[in-house]
Amino acid sequence: MHSPETIPSAWAERLPELAQQYASIREQLRDETDIRPRPGLWFEALRAVNPQEARVVILGQDPYHGEDHGIQQAHGLAFSVPAGVRPPPSLRNILKELASDMGEAHIEGGNLSNWSKQGVLLLNASLTTRGGEAGAHAAYWHAFTEKLMTWLGQREQPLVFILWGSHAQRHKSLIAPQHQIIESVHPSPLSAHRGFFGSRPFSQTNAVLAEWGQTPIHW
Repeated sequence: MHSPETIPSAWAERLPELAQQYASIREQLRDETDIRPRPGLWFEALRAVNPQEARVVILGQDPYHGEDHGIQQAHGLAFSVPAGVRPPPSLRNILKELASDMGEAHIEGGNLSNWSKQGVLLLNASLTTRGGEAGAHAAYWHAFTEKLMTWLGQREQPLVFILWGSHAQRHKSLIAPQHQIIESVHPSPLSAHRGFFGSRPFSQTNAVLAEWGQTPIHW
């Protein structure tokens, strides 16, 4: 494994207990040779959104483990891919629902970093996986992201949590009543036609933010 990353300071200061858990994760990943996303991007979601600036949380499962024309799909933001990489099936369905819901999108290709700039935390429950293997590191990251979700779920300032699919919805018990939960089936092609399409999560989120007196997200 390459030189280890550090937890972004704004998050480390609020959640000092993460450091010990991350030390254990690093030890478990020590002999891994093909980690997705590459080292340097593991904490991209936390780096992109400071704790006090988070307004929306979209919880994914684990990073993409494939490549597109030699470019890794994963770049540290849940559901997102780097510029120039073709959107995988779940992301294609997200973009399809976005177009149906909002009529336009303020993103290029499948790169969702513009959402992060507006306070949308694109957090995967597992921050890494092995190349070509889904869920390979899920057990390593479980306690780490549970701590993150618990802190977010108990934060006094309200958040919108978008939970797609049963894996994300398992975290509902961590979320206090002052927050708003928007949920549906997962955008995967296996389930999208059973309630993801037509669920309008983006306009629902903006309606909640408006009720709270906040600026809408330019999705």
